Amino acid sequence: MNKSLKLVVVLTVTALFSGIILAVLNAYTAPRIELNANKTLSEAIGYVIPGQKTCDVKVIKDVTFYIGKDDKGQVIGVAFVAEGDGFQSRLRILVGMDPEMTKIVQMKILSQAETPGLGTKIENDPTNKTDAFWFLKQFVDLSAVSPISVVKGQTADKSKSQIQAITGATISSRAVVDIVNAAIEKNRALYLEKVK
Repeated sequence: MNKSLKLVVVLTVTALFSGIILAVLNAYTAPRIELNANKTLSEAIGYVIPGQKTCDVKVIKDVTFYIGKDDKGQVIGVAFVAEGDGFQSRLRILVGMDPEMTKIVQMKILSQAETPGLGTKIENDPTNKTDAFWFLKQFVDLSAVSPISVVKGQTADKSKSQIQAITGATISSRAVVDIVNAAIEKNRALYLEKVK
C-alpha cells in the first residue's frame, strides 16, 4: 500500500471513529440539556409572571405564549420569548406582561453572549454596587402601549416609556429595546385576537 492510500485510510478511520463518539455523546447529553433548558424556562416564567399558580401554554402562529393563572384560574400575566440580534450575539428575552398586554411586568434574559464587561450588563452589571440588575429593572411596570425608547446622557422618564442606556453598551441597550418593541407589537395583536 502506498503512502497516500495509507494516509486516506487512517484519516477515514479517525473521522469515522470521531463521528461515532460524537453521536454517542450527543445521544447521552441531549436529553439532559433539554431538561435543563426546560427547567430554566420554567423558573424564568415564574419570575416574569410573579404569583402564578399554574401556567398554560398556547401556541398561536408559531409563537408560544405562557399564560400564568392565580389559584382561582384567573389570568394574571402572559409571557413570551422575544429574540433578535444584539451587538455581538443572538438575544433571547422572556417578557412577562399584564393580561391586557399593555404593561411589562418583568423581563429575564434567557441567553446572550454580548461583549464581556459591557454588553453583558444588559443582564447583570457588577460595576453597579447598589443594584447589579438595574438595567432590566427599568422595564418593571413600564407601559408598553407606545414603543419603549432609549435615552442616553439624561434621566429616563418612565411615564414616557423611556429607559436609560448602559454607558459603553448603547448598541446592546438599543437592541434589547428594539427586540422587545417588535415582539410586543407582533405578539399583542396575535394574542388578543385569539383570546378576546
